[in-house]
Amino acid sequence: MTDEHLPAEPGNDDAPGHDLAVDSHGEIVPDEPIPNPGLPEHQWRPTDVDPAAEKRAERQVAALFGLSAVCAVLFVVAYFTFEVNGGADGAEVQTIFGLGASNVALGASLGGALLLIGVGLIQWARKLMADHEIVEMRHPARSSDEDREETLRVLALGADESGIARRPLVRNSLLGAVGILLAPVVVLLRDLGPTNSQVIDDAEYLGAGLEHTVWREGMRVVRDVVGTPIRPADLEIGDLLNAEPEIIFAVDEEGHHELEGVPLQIAKSKGAVVLVRMGPDDNKPAKGRENWAVDGILCYSKICTHVGCPISLNERKTHHLLCPCHQSTFDLADAAKVVFGPAARPLPQLPLMVDDEGYLVAQSDFREPVGPSYWERDSQASTSE
Repeated sequence: MTDEHLPAEPGNDDAPGHDLAVDSHGEIVPDEPIPNPGLPEHQWRPTDVDPAAEKRAERQVAALFGLSAVCAVLFVVAYFTFEVNGGADGAEVQTIFGLGASNVALGASLGGALLLIGVGLIQWARKLMADHEIVEMRHPARSSDEDREETLRVLALGADESGIARRPLVRNSLLGAVGILLAPVVVLLRDLGPTNSQVIDDAEYLGAGLEHTVWREGMRVVRDVVGTPIRPADLEIGDLLNAEPEIIFAVDEEGHHELEGVPLQIAKSKGAVVLVRMGPDDNKPAKGRENWAVDGILCYSKICTHVGCPISLNERKTHHLLCPCHQSTFDLADAAKVVFGPAARPLPQLPLMVDDEGYLVAQSDFREPVGPSYWERDSQASTSE
């Protein structure tokens, strides 16, 4: 059972039980495991004996919570006010103290909101919550019915001593500050982007959502960085290349316009792939993927299905692809199934074909979502289509 020194009321430090160890039933404990060293005389705080100081401290705590709510609102305002990277049409970059205005405003406002809630809680605990000294004896670590009852009693006592029921101003201001703090969280969800597609410069492209990438039928597979298209003859058995989609969209009557900057990076972010060539007899295609390879050339997502690390460490003889982050290992000759490590799903495979000019192109987008798993992921989509 829990033993404690019962606190005395203000002005009554000599009350019975002030220096005696008692159990939860009020019985004096005859034998203690160690001599009771006693406790120094309790020091009462100004807020314990002065009602005016108590009310002043209560208003201070509520003010801190209120300022936290103001900072959360400023975060939302700053999010929509300051442009990132200077905004559109080459506008001048906005700065504060020589730093990006958006980063400074968002960081300061969100940091202030969290800091003020923390300071308010500390002030509440230091000035308003009960601060009586308590001694608790050790007892066997078991959960008996008596222990459960005692736990509930202590929780009720803690709630009563915190004053949360008796101080509606503090309680309601805290709940309001925490509630408004959810606004930045909701606003930041906007940065996840559209779920399926987006229109930029009159060109619709896939790749901004969870379920699709920018790959589509007829899109060429090009070398990473340099962007040159690839023919089957460019790869020898055992070769592995880092590749990406050739992203070009028709937007006017004169020809094609290549996306640049942030829109291009968004489009390419999940489209990174690896090309590997093996002997046709080495490949064991999964059901429904018999025509996804070209002369032994297979194409897989470069994004590990564990936590999304870029992956391209190739064991040429075994056709194993290793992730450098957590050592997940995939067998590219067996539909990129996981043979080791924490990854739970194979690498998604991109179906390939050859266009009229002899270059490798995609038959379609990936038949399943790429990247780490999420709650709506359908790992069977590739075999059902």
